[in-house]
Amino acid sequence: MVAARDVAMALLGETNLISGLLPRDTLCWGPGQVALWEEPRVWPVALMTEPFKPPHRLKLPLPGLIFVCQPGQPPYVYAAKRRPKDMQAIIYNAPMFNIYHDGRSCPGTHEYPQNLAEIPKSFFVSFFSPAADNTNRSTKYPKDLMKLWEELDGKTKYPMDDLVPLCRLEDIFGSRKSKLITGVPNFNLNEED
Repeated sequence: MVAARDVAMALLGETNLISGLLPRDTLCWGPGQVALWEEPRVWPVALMTEPFKPPHRLKLPLPGLIFVCQPGQPPYVYAAKRRPKDMQAIIYNAPMFNIYHDGRSCPGTHEYPQNLAEIPKSFFVSFFSPAADNTNRSTKYPKDLMKLWEELDGKTKYPMDDLVPLCRLEDIFGSRKSKLITGVPNFNLNEED
């Protein structure tokens, strides 16, 4: 009998596994994907509220964001109170439109670049839409993300206590099957997270 690990190691010995240069703010990488960190800042966004009308333009302070990227693909987007120091860091729902409950972003007609470092900026160049389910993105406005965006427009700092916990970094980067915090046994938030 041959162990699966031995076969995998033998095959890896014949493969050139070099990541190449990684973008500056890379948190971690795995097969075909890279997690990038974006510091908290004010981002310009364009929200399409009505078809064929000009977008509503806002300047929103947002928390630090994690983009899990693949070349040319829409990213998964999450929030964090600070740059994660390890894979156990607590990750939050990004307080954004166009993001599904698991962090996957909806590209609409937007095309993403092959260059991973350009994907976060490209995400913010795309138009946002309030059409999809945007619940549980804010503790203050759990059912109305638009109220949060209107309140934040023109401000300089995101209220970190408004973030809604989702899971740990290892959960989003590993399997794409997030373990929601409510389902994690003995899970508790403390001030370090």
